[in-house]
Amino acid sequence: MQQSASIAYILALLIGCIAGLRTFTAPALVSWVARLGGLNLSETWLAFLGAAWTPWILTLLAVGELFADQLPSMPSRTAPRGFGARIVSGAISGAAVGTAGGTMVGGMIAGIVGAVIGTVGGHAFRAQLAASFRRDRPAAFIEDAIAIGGALAVGIALR
Repeated sequence: MQQSASIAYILALLIGCIAGLRTFTAPALVSWVARLGGLNLSETWLAFLGAAWTPWILTLLAVGELFADQLPSMPSRTAPRGFGARIVSGAISGAAVGTAGGTMVGGMIAGIVGAVIGTVGGHAFRAQLAASFRRDRPAAFIEDAIAIGGALAVGIALR
């Protein structure tokens, strides 16, 4: 579906925020939308997102990330490797969403900005929640729900 450029920027920023919360949730959602015909990526370097196997692989990675996030041994999302992965995820997801408004590069930039916001803001939000609960696990589950619900909302907007 063709979106206006301003709507595409907003959705790219939002999907970037989702990438900042959960690295694989954003590209998994974008891949499903592309596979189901909501995003036409066929003439772009992002065409692989609409391939038959891509949404399944990204969904498995996203589910694995939800489980791994519960482990105390997981490094902080703000560590360079995790932060970098979230920025790349936001860039790719934002670029794909930006194509709906004819602005792939703008979508990529918005996705990167969103990933930074989601990473830093999500870290602070979860820390506050964990302090309130005096445990991290409930905070992690709430953050998971926000990431999944936000991704679904962006997916619905793209359809």
